[in-house]
Order: sequence, then C-alpha cells, then structure tokens
Amino acid sequence: MFVPNFTVRSPHVRYTTDAIEATYRYETTQVETDGATGEAVAVPTAATYHFRTATKVGRVGLMLVGLGGNNGSTVTAAIAANRRGLSWRTKAGEQSANYLGSILMSSTLRVGADAATGEEVHTPLRSLLPMVHPNDLVVGGWDINSADLGTAMRRAAVLDVGAQVQLEEELSSIVPLPSVMYGDFIAANQAARADNLLPGDDKGAHLARIRADIRDFKTANDIDTVVVLWTANTERFAALTPGVNDTADALLAAIDASHPEVSPSTLFAVAAILEGCPYVNGSPQNTFVPGAVDLAVRHDVFIGGDDFKSGQTKFKSVLVDFLVQAGLKPTAIVSYNHLGNNDGRNLSAPSQFRSKEISKSSVVDDVVASNALLYPPGPGGAPPKGPDHVVVIKYVPAVGDSKRALDEYTSDIFMGGTNTIVAHNTCEDSLLASPLILDLAILAELSTRITYRTPEMQRHTHFHPVLSLLSYLLKAPIVPDGAPVVNALFKQRACLDNLLRACVGLPPENDMRLEQRAHPAQPAGSRATAAAAAAAATGAAAEADAAPAAAAAKAGIRRVDAEGVRPSIPSKEFGGATAINGLNSNAWNANGMGTARSGERAGGGGAVAGEAAAPA
Repeated sequence: MFVPNFTVRSPHVRYTTDAIEATYRYETTQVETDGATGEAVAVPTAATYHFRTATKVGRVGLMLVGLGGNNGSTVTAAIAANRRGLSWRTKAGEQSANYLGSILMSSTLRVGADAATGEEVHTPLRSLLPMVHPNDLVVGGWDINSADLGTAMRRAAVLDVGAQVQLEEELSSIVPLPSVMYGDFIAANQAARADNLLPGDDKGAHLARIRADIRDFKTANDIDTVVVLWTANTERFAALTPGVNDTADALLAAIDASHPEVSPSTLFAVAAILEGCPYVNGSPQNTFVPGAVDLAVRHDVFIGGDDFKSGQTKFKSVLVDFLVQAGLKPTAIVSYNHLGNNDGRNLSAPSQFRSKEISKSSVVDDVVASNALLYPPGPGGAPPKGPDHVVVIKYVPAVGDSKRALDEYTSDIFMGGTNTIVAHNTCEDSLLASPLILDLAILAELSTRITYRTPEMQRHTHFHPVLSLLSYLLKAPIVPDGAPVVNALFKQRACLDNLLRACVGLPPENDMRLEQRAHPAQPAGSRATAAAAAAAATGAAAEADAAPAAAAAKAGIRRVDAEGVRPSIPSKEFGGATAINGLNSNAWNANGMGTARSGERAGGGGAVAGEAAAPA
C-alpha cells in the first residue's frame, strides 16, 4: 500500500503552527570489556530526546562552485525542465523531465503495517518532514569559465538535444560569477578554460569577494537559506601544516597571508561558514582541513563531504558488504574506469588522480573491520590485512560523460575454493551525480531546522556541525572526531531513514515482524495482540519520560544521560567518551522535503483518512 503523506497519532508527538515536536526514546547497546580477562558484556542503554523540526521551509538558494561544469549545468537545466514540465522526443520515444536518482524525490520507506490487513504501508521519503522541493531552489554560483549556462549545457553534451533546445534561452541568461584558481591544485590542462577569475593573488581579498557574492545572491533573490556546494574539479590534497591549517585561527591567518597551501575549495568553505551557510564538498580532496572543521564548530555551521557517490563506488559498497555478510572473504578488488568529460581530463594528472584514488579505495574499510573472523588482526595487534584494492582511471575523450566501469571481485570461499565476480557498468556521470546534488542541498537545509534537547539540556540545539548524515550520498564521508566512518550503504540509508522517523516520533524500522512470526496456535499471532503490545510499549515510554530513573530500573535498562549543549563543546570531544550519550555521534544529522509552492503538502503535516494528530 502507498500513502503520499501521513500524520502520527501519539501522546509523544505534537503538531504546532510552526513545528513538529516529538519525544523519542533512543535505545542502543554498549559493550563493556574486561581488560584482564577479555570478557565482554552487552548492556542495553536508553536516553530520551526531544526533537523539534521547524515546518516553515522558506526560500532556499543553491550556490554551486563549478556552476558551468557538466554537473552544474545539468542540475540547473534539470530544475528548469521539471519546473516547466518539459517533454521531448528521442529515438527511444517520448521523454519527460523527472527526478529519478534522487532518494528524496523517487524513493520510499516503510511506515508500518495496515491496521486492518497487515499489508505493508510505504510513503515517499520526502513526506516524513517538510523539505524544500527541487523546483523551488534558486540556483547560482561560480566558475573559472565565463560561458553562460546555455553554452555550458551544449558543451557538456549530457542532455538530449530535444531538451537542450527548449532550455537554451532560459539557461543562457545565467552567467557564473568569477572564481579562483591557485597553483597546481587542479591540473594544468584546465588553464585554457580559466577566463573568469577574480583578479590578483590576494586570498584574503578573494575571501571577502566570495562572501559578498553570497550576501548579494541572498539579498537579490530574497533567500532565507543558502547552501554552498563544491562540484568543481578535483584538487590535489593540501599539505596539513601546523600553524597553517590546523586550527581556525591559523587558517584565517594563512588566508590573509595568501599561503600557497590554502586551496580554492577550502577558501569557499571558509566563506560559506563565515556567512552561516551549510557547505558540502562533492569532490575527494581534503577541503575540510582541521582548521576548517574547527571554524565550522566555532560558528555552528554544517559542513558535509566528501565526493559524490553515484556509480561504481556505490555498487562496490553494496557488493563488498554482501560478500562479507555472506561469510565470504574478498581478497582482491580491481576497479578500472575510463571517461571523457572534463572531470576525466583533470584526473589524468597524477596529483588529482591520487585524491580520487584515496576516496574510492577507503569505501570497504569499515566492512573489513566488522568481521575479524575473515580478517583477523595482524601480529602484535596490527590492523587486519584487507583485500588487495586497485583503482585505475583513464581519460578517453570519445566516451564523453558516459563513464565505463569494470570491476573484478575475487573471494575465498568454502574448502579452499575461489569465487570471481566481474561487473561492467556504464555510468552516465552527470545524470547520476546531479540528483545527489539536489538531495545533499535539501538535506543540508532541513538539518538547519531540526533541533534536539535531552532532559539534561537547558535548550534545544542543532546536531554536530559535521553533517555525517549525508554519508549515504558520499564516497568518503567526514564524521565528527572519534566517530567511526560507516561506508556500508544499507547502514547509511538506515541511519537516514530512522533519524527522520525519530523526528516524527516513530520507532526505527527493524524488520523483525514479530507479529507475523508468532506460532499460529498462540494469540500473540494476532494483529490485535500486536497492537496491544505496541500500546503497552508507548505507555512504557511515557512512564520513562515521567520518571526516567524509576522506569529504567523497572525495565532493567541502564539509562545514559546525554551531554549538555553542543556548541560549547570543542570539536575534538565529539564522538568519543564525551559524545552524546557516550555513543558515536555519527547517528546524528537528518533531513526531508515537499512544499505547498510545488503543489505538495509539507511532509508530516498531511492528514491520512481525515485524522488529525492527537495533541501531546
């Protein structure tokens, strides 16, 4: 069963004129290990969170660094095509504008089971919370090339000509703002395109100009929230140098001194942070040097990255997780791909390729670490030896934006056998990346409207500025200090889904389906009994809210108190022993979509079957 939207009826959920408020009991498990004996004890823990999501979306701007590139011109054209409801003919037939590939616009999640039939009920992911519709985004940005977006769209040769013809006039009115290009951060072969640069080499002056661009864009378009996103060329890694980029103050001083190791992407990140705008890095370089992260925490501004995860790497994160979960041992992963767009041309330079190689290679690390039966620690407690992992990228102009990816996975199997899987994938590079840009921007904006409070806190606050919730969409996700990096795709999606569910007071989806597994001779097999059990659980949660310590003791659950207001805690303290509940803060960052301006009721606010939410 499919429902386009829904409300939650619960004593722990309240819909007000400007917010959705939910009281949520977060339950997890901590493991205590005796250092002397090695004995491990699992301890269930619980904590109460009060979520508040502001329902007014406002007007949202998306500023792209690399606006005139293949991704920038494609995402801008797609928004215009969808807004106008365009269609065009190709040799394969009639095509219409759509948002396929966007998890927010084109994927669903299970809400629960129908009360009468037990049938699963699904809803669009965007319906959980109010989110900006892509059609309502106002797009602008910067590029080192001066071509208007109509010209850039034709040059990219990504969209069908039938679509280009209808969009060219509108896109030709959009001209990128001047950008920056420093030293060898991008390949020398990009110099011929660089005819739209800010003058001089004063990075402090460039920072001031970029900040002014953001303010001017916001004012000119009457925008409430601006999200800045890097979709420009891959840069080489910046050298991490004490006194240059290790702290916020050092980084700001290095910019004023025009230090050569301040990269363009870091300069844009600093500009966005100082203007209070979420910043997402869609390329693999180390934009978020420690000083940039420190600055984001200081100003309480969201940052997310790194590197769009759209094709070969996304497939790899699924397949390796499948093999390891099946008890098979991948011993070699060889990934080859070639492409002919400007991204491929830039990556033909060794330093830029190295940035991409690092982000593509790290995607299996957490999966390997999760199974010591397959990958035991080395001598003396050394890290386990994972699969031999090789990544090759070649520039072949003839294939354009249609990247070819060939992967070979070799695994040890039962009784000394070997299993080999070979996969070929033709990835339409920009058509796969563009929907991710939309999802990243929408989720980043949503996160600015979600706050939480625990009983120990005096006021609501936002999640950690390092927006690890975006991990599902990124190859090399950045996380708060001390938090584990999760690359397994389905874990990343479960985190996103369940956090959105928590914001409307719904329990995490666990797929246990106990009501469907009870013995047929027992009354517990009926849905009525399952509903009664659910009601009892709700009552237990209410009791826990009223008397946390007593309820926890009665249930045999150890309560773990959350830390205080986050902005006052230094970045290095997050994710470790002082993280929220002493748990990893990778679980904290959320998002969603659907606005009345797009003819769609805001998620979470639409009634189902004429029912209104019960007041809390």
